[in-house]
Amino acid sequence: MLSLSRSAMKQRTKPVVAPAELPVVLVVDDDVAVRESLGDLLASVGIESMLFGSTQELLASGLPDRPACLVLDLRLPGASGLELQSRLTEMGVTIPIIFITGHGDVPTSVRAMKAGAVDFLPKPFRQQELLDAVLDALRVDKERRSKDDEVVELRRLAEKLTPRERDVLRGVGRGLLNKQIAHDLGVSEITVKMHRSSAKRKLNATSAADIVGKISALGL
Repeated sequence: MLSLSRSAMKQRTKPVVAPAELPVVLVVDDDVAVRESLGDLLASVGIESMLFGSTQELLASGLPDRPACLVLDLRLPGASGLELQSRLTEMGVTIPIIFITGHGDVPTSVRAMKAGAVDFLPKPFRQQELLDAVLDALRVDKERRSKDDEVVELRRLAEKLTPRERDVLRGVGRGLLNKQIAHDLGVSEITVKMHRSSAKRKLNATSAADIVGKISALGL
C-alpha cells in the first residue's frame, strides 16, 4: 500500500524556484547508482531532475506544477511502479510515465502501456534511447498543460454567454442549421444568427470550425 510519509529527496538543480514552464524529470529507482547516473545524464543535456528512492518518497514530496515526466523503475521496495501508476490515475494525475526495468516481460509491458505509460525500456538501455523517450514525454506533457490552460481560459470566456447563446451553441454543436435551431427554440432565424455571432465574438472564435471545436471543449 502506498504511503504518504515524507522522506528525503535529492534534486539535481540549484536551490532556487524554477520558472513554471521549466520542465523537470522525476526519477524513481531504488538503486542509488542507477538514479545518480540518470540524474547526471539528464543534467548533461540541460534537463533538471529530481531523484527518489521509492514511490513513497515521490508522493511525500508532491508533484511539481510544471511540465514533467516520470522515469519509473518497475520493481521497487514497498509499492511497485505499476502500483504508483495506478495510484496516480486514481488521483487524476496525468504525468507521462517511462518505465525502466531489468525484469520486464511482455505481459507487464502491455499492462503498463495500456494504463497510459508512454514507453517501456528494459535495462540495459542506450543513453540516447532514454533521452529520446524523455524529450518526447516532456513534449507530450507540455502540450497537455497548454491545452488545459486553453480550456480554463475558454471556460472563463464562456461565463459571459447568455442562456440563449448557450442554447444556440448546443444546436450548432449538434450540427443543426440556423433555421433548425430557430425552429427548436421557437425564435426567428435572424435571432439565432445574432446569438450565434455574439457567442462567437465572446469566445474569440475565428471561424466556423473554431467555434465548433470550442463548443466541443465546453461540453455543449
